[in-house]
Amino acid sequence: MPTAPSLTMNDGKTIPQIGFGVWQIPDDEVTAATLTALEVGYRHVDTAAVYENERGVGEAIARSGLERDEIFLTTKVWNTDHGYDQTLRAFDKSLALLGVDEVDLYLVHWPAPVTGDYLSTWRAVIALHAAGRARSIGVSNFHEQHLTHIIDETGVVPVLDQIELHPWLPQAQLRGKAAELGILIEAWSPLASGELISNPVLAAVAAEHAKSPAQVMIRWHLQLGNVVLPKSVTPARIRENIDVFDFALTPANMSAMAAIENGHRTGPNPQEFM
Repeated sequence: MPTAPSLTMNDGKTIPQIGFGVWQIPDDEVTAATLTALEVGYRHVDTAAVYENERGVGEAIARSGLERDEIFLTTKVWNTDHGYDQTLRAFDKSLALLGVDEVDLYLVHWPAPVTGDYLSTWRAVIALHAAGRARSIGVSNFHEQHLTHIIDETGVVPVLDQIELHPWLPQAQLRGKAAELGILIEAWSPLASGELISNPVLAAVAAEHAKSPAQVMIRWHLQLGNVVLPKSVTPARIRENIDVFDFALTPANMSAMAAIENGHRTGPNPQEFM
């Protein structure tokens, strides 16, 4: 059974480099999908309040037969709960739905700079970490200016920034800034929401290694040093997405994939999203 390697975060804790993403999986389907993921070797599950499936994820963890400390669990505070007190209440609701006493990673889901109050939200997340309820804390969809603002104001550096990242949108500048700050990058939409599966460059690289284009993209993320969150509800694809440790992309493969970049986003721009 494949087991993803772990990366060390700036707080000394580790995170499995491949996680099971559950965005857009309904609550009544997420338990079965998450159980399949745990059965085939995933030990990292990423959910969020806005996904409305925390209860189903928690049920899968409870039914998995695994000890709680064997599973790295992430959830996130949504934009409408920004603010210090609101964030604390949202966290309590998430833990109740998940049926756990703590999470391994709690993220500010979006900065929502136009209408949100992400600095006070970050201060609340810091308090949750200090209380031992969130073992590690980070952010999602933060650009350089958002990272700099919260770090300058609080002195606390997020362990991780979860961003849209795939061969069309490799985010080299943001990855460089994160590396400078000691922040891991975690990729959501790592397969460009499936839009890149038929790309001829990826098809050629996949054929060279007798792998699928999805496996090639996941391997690309691993070799860049990203944490990656592939999502599927299909058992065969869930299994395939973690079966990426028996090959390596060559420098020529990586160069060919770098040439795919065109800046296309499958999701909103964090600077504009409210």
